[in-house]
Amino acid sequence: MSSTKTQNISTEIETELDVDQIMRLIPHRAPMLMVERLVHVVSGDRAVGIKTVAKTDWYFQGHFPKKPVMPGVMIIEALAQTAATLAMHSLDLYDQEKLVYFMGIDECRFRKMVFPGDTLHLEVVKTHKRGPVWRFKGLAKVNGELVAEAIKTAMIADK
Repeated sequence: MSSTKTQNISTEIETELDVDQIMRLIPHRAPMLMVERLVHVVSGDRAVGIKTVAKTDWYFQGHFPKKPVMPGVMIIEALAQTAATLAMHSLDLYDQEKLVYFMGIDECRFRKMVFPGDTLHLEVVKTHKRGPVWRFKGLAKVNGELVAEAIKTAMIADK
């Protein structure tokens, strides 16, 4: 048995969060808000975010003009925002003077390309929490197929 105590905040009640609730939890706004809604949210444990990839998304202007492909870093950003929203929601930090600061990205892999018209399903699972530091495993999928994955470490702190 570990001598380290962590707060058990997992609740097995599933909920959903719309874009207005997400914007009360994280500071991102268009064009950088990369999550439209969260579905299958289990507070303190896991969530699935949704991002519809539109041909009008700003990054397609230059990536790439003749063959638009969603930049991998934007997929990771969408996973990060999903994880940040889950953490803030889990602690009921709506409209608070707190931010989630990302500390590291590990084991990042891109498996398939993402195109305009695709819908990203952004699955994040909390794997560890100690104090204000959270660790998440993130999987991005399109039509059930893995397109990217990463492990993210983040900390909740004052703005």
